[in-house]
Amino acid sequence: MSKILVTGGLGFIGSHTVVELQNEGFEVVIIDNLSNTTIDVLDKITSITGKEPLFEKLDLKNQPSIQEFFKKHQDVEGVIHFAASKAVGESVEKPLMYYHNNISTLIYLLEEMRTNKVNNFIFSSSCTVYGQADQMPITESAPFKTAESPYGNTKQIGEEIIADTSKVSDLKAIALRYFNPIGAHETAKIGELPIGVPQNLIPYVTQTAAGIREQLSVFGGDYPTPDGTAIRDYIHVVDLAKAHTVAMKRLLNGENNSDFEVFNIGTGKGSSVLDVIKAFENATDQKLNYKIVDRREGDITEAYADTTYAQNELKWKAELSLDDALASAWKWQKTLK
Repeated sequence: MSKILVTGGLGFIGSHTVVELQNEGFEVVIIDNLSNTTIDVLDKITSITGKEPLFEKLDLKNQPSIQEFFKKHQDVEGVIHFAASKAVGESVEKPLMYYHNNISTLIYLLEEMRTNKVNNFIFSSSCTVYGQADQMPITESAPFKTAESPYGNTKQIGEEIIADTSKVSDLKAIALRYFNPIGAHETAKIGELPIGVPQNLIPYVTQTAAGIREQLSVFGGDYPTPDGTAIRDYIHVVDLAKAHTVAMKRLLNGENNSDFEVFNIGTGKGSSVLDVIKAFENATDQKLNYKIVDRREGDITEAYADTTYAQNELKWKAELSLDDALASAWKWQKTLK
């Protein structure tokens, strides 16, 4: 079976995708600089799948390191690119860090792929490319709006770079536009473990329930939504990981319709922050201490996916529920010390 490079493969989404790739028989080599994860995730992946992925610790901002990697691993047939900074709020505060980390690394990686004739590429994109869309649910044909954050802008620019590159090279690429990944593997051996204060909702929810955080801040209670809180499409990370294996097979089998394709990866259902809090309390029998505070810069009112195209073309759809995801996230939290 083909050898696939997964950048950021020890991170939250990356580690779950490595598990699914190995379960499907792929050989996997991981690149990670361990900036937002720990090396013991490698052992956890191995214990789940029974096979240890190859691992190279390197920083994609160092182009000579990428050159050396491809010299060493000349049999890589496809790349799934997760390695990027991903927090909306942090990107507003540190825009240059986000542009450097998310854009320059993508360029370096694509240059080395072209040099080494590696032509199959899956890009970790985001629903943030749509900005505040005019209509819900959001289809892949929805136009890009001005990004609400530097993070969202890096995903827009990233897709444009990939599209332009595919026009003048042999690159075949798919951008998967994630909505809001949550949850953990059913074994509770891998899950979302942000270093420092969580930037995403669910780790903050579970850490508050565990007593690590005193109170959950709900950013904004005055949005034009039924309960005043922002609405998102929360997808179980295992469903998301499976979408990557399907997309990579599509490229390797030459089933893509064009050199650059995009797919929304979500559930098609929007849930408000208060919906999530209530669902978590029901799924886990834990009461959450939360407080509604001012809106956070860079956040939008609502975003949930139209998944029709992914279902028809990729033959993929989300199978796991919000309750499944929240219960798994809590199970994972309870394993942490």
